[in-house]
Amino acid sequence: MKLVSIGLIAALTVALGPVVHAQAPSGQPAGGDEVAAGAAGDDAREDAAPDAAAADDDATDDEATDGDAADVPAADAEPAKPRPKPKKPAPRRAAKKKVSKTGKLDKSEDKVLGGQHWRIESEQGAVHVWVPPKYDRATAGTVVYVHGYYTDADGAWKDHDLAKQFKASRQNAIFIVPDAPKGKDEGVKWPALTDLRKAVARANIRLPDGPTIVMGHSGAFRTVSQWVDHKLVAEVILLDALYGREDKFDEFIGSGKRAEYHKLIVIGSDTAAESKDFAKQYPFAVVRDGMPDKVDGFSRKEKRAKLLYVRSQYRHMPIVTNGKVIPLLLRLTPLKAL
Repeated sequence: MKLVSIGLIAALTVALGPVVHAQAPSGQPAGGDEVAAGAAGDDAREDAAPDAAAADDDATDDEATDGDAADVPAADAEPAKPRPKPKKPAPRRAAKKKVSKTGKLDKSEDKVLGGQHWRIESEQGAVHVWVPPKYDRATAGTVVYVHGYYTDADGAWKDHDLAKQFKASRQNAIFIVPDAPKGKDEGVKWPALTDLRKAVARANIRLPDGPTIVMGHSGAFRTVSQWVDHKLVAEVILLDALYGREDKFDEFIGSGKRAEYHKLIVIGSDTAAESKDFAKQYPFAVVRDGMPDKVDGFSRKEKRAKLLYVRSQYRHMPIVTNGKVIPLLLRLTPLKAL
C-alpha cells in the first residue's frame, strides 16, 4: 500500500506540476494569459495612439504648411522663396489708324462751299480731298497741295482757307492736301506720289485720268522733289520753296527724260535770291516782277513759259493765305476750266 501511495503521489505531482507553475503569484488573479493578452492589446493601443496622434499632428502640420507656410515657415523647413514682384504694365503704344479688313481707309464726308469734301485717316496722317461743284471726272485733273513747316494738313486746310482758294481758281480738278513734315527733323510722309494716290483710292474715291499739278509751299520742296519723276506730273508750282534739292527740279525741267513735257512756276520772296539764280541757268526761263491782280495780267509769253519765275510782292505766308496767288497760278496750268 505504501508503494502504491507513493507511486500515486508521484504521479499526481507530475500531473499537477504545470498547473502549479502556471499559477499566478500571490495576489494576482487567475487567467493571467488573457489579462496579459489584454494588456498587450492595451499596450498596442497605447503605442498606436501616439502614432495616430503623431499622424494627425503631421496632417495638421501639412495643412498648416499648405495654408500658412509663406507666413510662418517650420523651423526645420527650407526658407520660402520670395514672391516675384508684379511686372509694371507696358507703356501704351500710339494707336494705329484704323484700316478695315478689306484694306479700305476710314474717311469722313461733308459739304464745303458747295463741293464734296472728305478727310481720310491714313497711317501717314490726314489727307483732305475736295471736288468743286460741277466737277466732271471725265475731263478733270488732279491738284496736290503740299503744306510747309509748322502746320499739318488739318491746319493748312483750315488756316489757309484752301477750299475757298481752290474754288476761286475755277478749275475742274480733284484737290488733295496730304500731311507733310512740320519741320526739318521730320521725315517725308509720302515719299512716293503713287502711294498717296493709292491711299485716296483705298478710301473709295476715284481719281481722274487728267494731268497732275503739284503745288508746294516752303519746306514742301522735300516732298515735291521726290515726285518729279512721276509720269503723271505735268507741272510743279513752288511757292517760296526753292531752297534745296535744285538738282531734282533741274531734272524735272531741264535734264530729265520727260523734261520737254514739263512746266515749272517758281514764286520767290524769302527765297528770291535762290530762285533767281536757278532761273538764270535756263535760256527758256521767263522772269516777272510781282504777281498781277488778274490772270489777264500775265503776258502771253509768261503764260506759255516752260519756266516762269515771279518775284513776289507778298511775303512768305501771305503767298498761301491771301487768296491772290494760288487761284491765279492754277489758271496757268493745263487743267480745264469749269
